[in-house]
Amino acid sequence: MPPGMRGLTVGPSWACEGPLSCRRVPPLVRRLGAHPQHTGDASMSPDATKPSHWCSVAYWEHRTRVGRLYAVYDQAVSIFYDLPQGSGFCLGQLNLEQRSESVRRTRSKIGFGILLSKEPDGVWAYNRGEHPIFVNSPTLDAPGGRALVVRKVPPGYSIKVFDFERSGQLQHTSEPDAADGPYDPNSVRISFAKGWGPCYSRQFITSCPCWLEILLNNHR
Repeated sequence: MPPGMRGLTVGPSWACEGPLSCRRVPPLVRRLGAHPQHTGDASMSPDATKPSHWCSVAYWEHRTRVGRLYAVYDQAVSIFYDLPQGSGFCLGQLNLEQRSESVRRTRSKIGFGILLSKEPDGVWAYNRGEHPIFVNSPTLDAPGGRALVVRKVPPGYSIKVFDFERSGQLQHTSEPDAADGPYDPNSVRISFAKGWGPCYSRQFITSCPCWLEILLNNHR
């Protein structure tokens, strides 16, 4: 396994360009291509009350949620700051009167962001940007452990952020010791460019400048 892939959940489909540049792309992403096209407004989504959406996405800057929940109906969605000829959830269009300099710097690093896809085995996130993303979910944590596990995903790599089978096997009797705020066993947290948790100076994701909360609807 290449050093960059250590700790990532890897599937059978690979496209290799050398020992350090193997990229695992989820099947749905390969079928849609590198720049899947979606219909609809880039910053808004259909009514979140419709039962057909499989997840909702919230964008946060530190402890402040910016914009409203973005409901996802398609099997794959792009979440980005700037994506020419693309559509999806455009974070660059979300306005806030006052932003700290750290938030401004991090927002400039989001770029093409991530491609989030619902696959038969779970939910995958493909890092399309030029900076790493950091991910945590209940199915990434160690079985029976209470320590928070945050995975670093380099540019060009993907990770199964939520495993459907493992989620059904887990019994969420308690929240991790490092949880900040309400603990949701059916959610995924993704931070752009900045890590958090026991291995980082930021102990909680609410200390990260720019992050996403993926709220899964079909598993509630």
